[in-house]
Amino acid sequence: MTTPGRTNRLAQETSPYLLQHRFNPVDWYPWGEEAFARAREEDKPILLSVGYSACHWCHVMERECFENEAIADIMNRHFVNVKVDREERPDIDAIYMQAVQLMTGQGGWPMTVFLTPEGRPFYAGTYFPPEDRYGRPGFPRVLEAVAEAWRERRVEVIQQGEEVLRHLKESTDLAAHQTETVLTGQVLERAFETLARQFDPHHGGFGYAPKFPQPANLDFLLRFHARSRRQEPLAMVEKTLQRMALGGIYDQLGGGFHRYSTDAEWLVPHFEKMLYDNAQLAQVYARCYQATGKSFYRGVAEEILDYVLREMTGPQGEFYSAQDADSEGEEGRFFVWTPDEVKQVLGERDGTVFCAYYDITHHGNWEGRNVLRVVMDVPETARLFGLREEETARILDEGRVRLFQHREQRVRPGLDDKVLTAWNGLMLAAFAECGAIFQESTLLRAAERNARFVHDTLVVPGNPLRLLRTCRHGQAKLNAYLEDYAFYADGLLHLYAATGDVQWFTFAQELIRTMLALFQDPQGDGFFATSNDHEALIHRLKDWDDNAIPSGNSVAMEVLLRISALTGDDSYRQLAAKALRRIATLMERHPYSFARMLGVLDFYLATPEEVVIVGEPADPRTQALLQVVYREYRPNRIIAVAREPVPDDYPVPLLRHRELRDGQPTAYVCERFVCREPVTAPEDLQRLLSA
Repeated sequence: MTTPGRTNRLAQETSPYLLQHRFNPVDWYPWGEEAFARAREEDKPILLSVGYSACHWCHVMERECFENEAIADIMNRHFVNVKVDREERPDIDAIYMQAVQLMTGQGGWPMTVFLTPEGRPFYAGTYFPPEDRYGRPGFPRVLEAVAEAWRERRVEVIQQGEEVLRHLKESTDLAAHQTETVLTGQVLERAFETLARQFDPHHGGFGYAPKFPQPANLDFLLRFHARSRRQEPLAMVEKTLQRMALGGIYDQLGGGFHRYSTDAEWLVPHFEKMLYDNAQLAQVYARCYQATGKSFYRGVAEEILDYVLREMTGPQGEFYSAQDADSEGEEGRFFVWTPDEVKQVLGERDGTVFCAYYDITHHGNWEGRNVLRVVMDVPETARLFGLREEETARILDEGRVRLFQHREQRVRPGLDDKVLTAWNGLMLAAFAECGAIFQESTLLRAAERNARFVHDTLVVPGNPLRLLRTCRHGQAKLNAYLEDYAFYADGLLHLYAATGDVQWFTFAQELIRTMLALFQDPQGDGFFATSNDHEALIHRLKDWDDNAIPSGNSVAMEVLLRISALTGDDSYRQLAAKALRRIATLMERHPYSFARMLGVLDFYLATPEEVVIVGEPADPRTQALLQVVYREYRPNRIIAVAREPVPDDYPVPLLRHRELRDGQPTAYVCERFVCREPVTAPEDLQRLLSA
């Protein structure tokens, strides 16, 4: 047993989540053979605890149970205790979360699973309190009961583990249970109808509390609007994006979205901020700006990325994983206000105006304090206080700056500063695409710095080139997963389209080749989540469901379609088509689980419009052409840029044999490599694209 004041084995880890538990009196092991060998030797079950650093209830269970000497003593006597960061090891998390859901009908974090020494799960739950409460049994009672079952009813326990494993293997490869289907636009139409039935017309979003942003759903609706020219899907997106950005789920002072809303109206969030949410939402807001031309959406996207640059970016351009919900032991303390606090900073008059605009009251909207949300517009506020609109806007703008500066003096929430390759790929795509849409060089430079960091830090040279999953403080480790290769390749293709720097295309192509070599199912039904030389676990999963993070398979298929369009290699397209045909019926029936994949199907069914621009990227004339290309929302447009002259062996075949016209930057608009007459004037390019 670890004595108070001393560390356990987790002190040698790099994950901030694991390091948070290094002083626990629990004799924690990281996941690995050492723990399982001890379990076999001492004939003890494994107690597997899975969570992540920004998880509020993970912190609660640590304080209540894992820091409790008496509870730790029970754990240490009866079990070999293993702690896992779900963000570092999504394979372990996915396998055992499905087991939890099979056994209990629900899941969540912290996840608590009891395993045989061979890794088979036989009992599970999520958060357990230190004593019976909330209708849940106390953790000590659970521990003693499981230990007794292991001693007295071993055969029953082993049979339970075998049964769970059998169901796990039967249920986890969705594609294996489906027959191939002809791919048509009806799948998209029916998926839209299902989403529309679940849409909340009052507050936006889908369903009721708790309510998640679901950016993949919103992106699919934007795509369906572009495909069908119907206004309803666009109206659903606008309603949701506006209500979220004006609500408490959005940090009104510092920018960036919290993870989800505990209510249906986007008021009170769980306050952690995740890199993956903000990456995807920045793209959705930027695309809605393209679709509508409304500067409101651009402003939100830019504020998200400003927040990431300020608080979630490391010195070499790496992106950190998450910002905690808690500070000073309280959830949300950093973000909430009282009227007196506001007026102390802004003064009586300006503070009163600010409080009215942001719904800051003496009774509070959350536990006696206030989450900032916008409840009236500037003209309405001006009328309420008899002020000019310009003066009201000034009070609000200056008030946000001054309150933000004041908030910076508070104790900050914890920062999970580990770098995850997959999540960095999502944010790389956001910076690259937004930089191109907004013509903002600062955003593009941030994307390029990140790509250089990943190439220099998380790549293992060789044939094939390999990625690592994570790094922190310069220490990179763990085999990368399908999502790491797919997400980062996607980000690199966005960066190539935005900058024309062919090294990023080449890097993406190398990642795609490795992805095919290490993850592809020989039967052709998509990709496994882990490589063919990965650590052997009780089951090798495939990742199909699009949740808060898109599935590895969804992004892999999208990447294959894009690389096929750029290279003319139809074999990539055929691989994606086979997987799409296999799960088309599931996509139609369960659009919530396949929203990103529905976007991939939309891309597959379209005839991509190929726009080739030859010219020095920094030349204002080239930039004028690119501005035309990125002005409109065209989700299935392929963009390729190169300096002149383009050599015959240029890595992007779509660009080969393209040249300047009359010595000026030149645009070619093509379909399936067949191009119309090249143009040099932005207005002529606009005419071609409109046609």
